[in-house]
Amino acid sequence: MKRIILITGGSRSGKSTYAEKLALSLSSTPVYLATARIWDEEFRKRVIHHQARRGPEWTNIEEEKELSRHALSGRTILIDCITLWCTNFFFDLKADTDQALTAAKEEFDRFTSQDATFIFVTNEIGMGGTSENEIQRKFTDMQGWMNQYIASQADEVILMVSGIPVKIKEDKRLKIRD
Repeated sequence: MKRIILITGGSRSGKSTYAEKLALSLSSTPVYLATARIWDEEFRKRVIHHQARRGPEWTNIEEEKELSRHALSGRTILIDCITLWCTNFFFDLKADTDQALTAAKEEFDRFTSQDATFIFVTNEIGMGGTSENEIQRKFTDMQGWMNQYIASQADEVILMVSGIPVKIKEDKRLKIRD
């Protein structure tokens, strides 16, 4: 049975740690699908830190954009993160917000057509002020619209606040009936 879970929040809110624990609670052999493009040494160190947290039970896949290239039916997949994934579309498509959003939505739909449990991690980058930088404003728009799209498809949405998960949208299939 396909299930989509979206975990969102600000930087350093505990999204990835929570998502990893959730994935391990759902599967003894989850998949970690990393979407990061390494652009400098500081970011490389962040990636190494994330990798060090994970043990041998994880199947690790690096994929910058084409998530649907990976046949993962029946698996629990943690995709970390949508923000970096959207960044790859946005810059590859020369900051064309509409084209990047369309391409990301189409790839999301292809990928989630598989019968699997998907745990997506994303950032709420639009919760701060409006940037003076036009490219940043355009990316914030694109990212916000993509987050809304995924949330609309998700069975469950969790907002991380200071390391605390707050359920925003609950999976009705998991409710116990009287």
